[in-house]
Amino acid sequence: MKPLTIAVVTPRYAVSGVPLAQWRFAAALAQAGHHVDLIIGNCDSDLTVPPAPGVAVRILDKPQVRGMFLPLCRYLRRVRPDVVFSAEDHLNTFLLAAAIMTRSRVKISGSSRVTPFDTYSNRPFTKRWVLKWAARAVAWRADALTCVSQDMVEQYRTVFGPATAHVCVYNIVDQPEARTRAAEPVDDPWFLDRSVPLVVAAGTLAPWKGFADLIAAIAVLRDQGSAARLVILGEGPSRAELEALVSTYNLGERVRLPGRVANPLKYFAHSDVFALSSHVEGMPNVLVEAMLAGCTPVATDCPTGPRELLQGGRYGYLVSVADPSALAAGILAALDRPIAPAVLAEAVVPFEQYSVIARHFELIGQ
Repeated sequence: MKPLTIAVVTPRYAVSGVPLAQWRFAAALAQAGHHVDLIIGNCDSDLTVPPAPGVAVRILDKPQVRGMFLPLCRYLRRVRPDVVFSAEDHLNTFLLAAAIMTRSRVKISGSSRVTPFDTYSNRPFTKRWVLKWAARAVAWRADALTCVSQDMVEQYRTVFGPATAHVCVYNIVDQPEARTRAAEPVDDPWFLDRSVPLVVAAGTLAPWKGFADLIAAIAVLRDQGSAARLVILGEGPSRAELEALVSTYNLGERVRLPGRVANPLKYFAHSDVFALSSHVEGMPNVLVEAMLAGCTPVATDCPTGPRELLQGGRYGYLVSVADPSALAAGILAALDRPIAPAVLAEAVVPFEQYSVIARHFELIGQ
C-alpha cells in the first residue's frame, strides 16, 4: 500500500482510556509508513501528549465536541486526507456531517467506545433520541462503523436495529513499545517485595470504576487472614471518598492511591493480580495491558468487555458486579491459581497492532 495521509481524531487526550488508544493507533499507522495527523479536541493542562515519530499532533482546544465541527471542516478542505479514523459517537456524527458539508471524498471509519445505552434512547423527543436520529442521518457517509467489543455490536443492533453496519475491531494494545515499557524497572518497595501478595488496579477514580468495592474486598481478605496489599493507580473526583474509605476500614498499611503514573505497565508486570472492579465498561484496554504484562486478571462481569476478553474465565477470573465478597474470592483464587504466562500471551494476540490495522483497512476497502 502506498503511504497515505491519515487523520486520527479524538475528542480529548487522557493518560488512560480511549484517547490513549487513539494515540497508539496513530503511532502504529506512522510506523506502517503513513503520514498521520493526531487531532485532539482538548487536552488537560497537566497532560503532555508523548511524541511519536511520523505523527503530527494538533490540539484544537475545544472542550465540547460540537466546537470541533468547523475546525474539522477547515481541515478536510485544506489537507484533503485520504482517510480519517474517528473515536466516540458524538464526534463521529460531527465528522460525518463535516464531510457531507465540505463534499469531501475522504474515507471515514468511526469507532464507538461506550455502550449505546448510555448515549442514545428510543424515547421520542429526548436529547438522546435526537442524537440517535442525528447519527442515523449521517451514517450513510461512513465507510466503516466499528465497536471495540462484540457485546457492543449487539447493543447497537438493539438500539439501531438489526441492519446496523457496526462490526467489532479491537483496540491496539500489543505494540513493541508496550512490551518495552512493561520491562522497565520499578523503584517501589511494595512492587519489589514479592513475599507479600500485591493487587494492582488502574483507572479514573470515579464511582463507576467500583474502587470502593475493591477497597472493601481488601478488608474482607484481611479479615480472612490474607496479607494482600492493593495499589490503585490513577486520579479522579472520588479520591477523597476512597481515602476516607481506606481510613474507615483501617487499611492505611495495605492500600495506597499514588495518583497518575507515566507507565502503569511496569507496575502491572511486578504485581500478582490485576483487579478490574468496574460497574460498566466499553472495552477495558487496561485488562489487556495487564495480561500483556503477565499479571493474572480478576474482573467484574460487567457490561461490556470483561467476559469477552477473558473468554468466560479462560484467561482470568470473572466475579459479580458491586460485590466485595465475590471480588475478594476472585482475588484469592487468582493468588492461589495464577494464569500461566503462555495462556495470557494467547489472550493478547487479537490486540497486536498490525493485525488490527489490517482489519481497519480491509473494512474501508483500502
